[in-house]
Amino acid sequence: MSFWEKITGNDMTKEMKTFEARAKKLPADYQDAWEKINSNLWSHSDFTGRNLMPILDGVLSLLEETAADGQSVQEVLGDDIKGFCLALAGEEGAKSYRDKWRQQLNNNIAKKLGK
Repeated sequence: MSFWEKITGNDMTKEMKTFEARAKKLPADYQDAWEKINSNLWSHSDFTGRNLMPILDGVLSLLEETAADGQSVQEVLGDDIKGFCLALAGEEGAKSYRDKWRQQLNNNIAKKLGK
């Protein structure tokens, strides 16, 4: 990956297009689940969003495998897709902007208090 691709995000654009092409091959209910997962995970991204690329790839692979096995989306993900995304991002160590800002605020207060 070149410096220019990192700055402009072209590498991520290419990867997201690849993800979308893979997702279009899934059954309709899996495509809906992918859209919900994709939108819910972005709140846990870092400034660039590169930390989510391996997570999104893993989720898409899971959806592809379970669709090939003939399982339903509810069997795989359950009814709470937002909770699934939260648990997935938490396991991978992805923090939301709110978590990062909270940590920064706590660090600043600790410095001011002399701790």
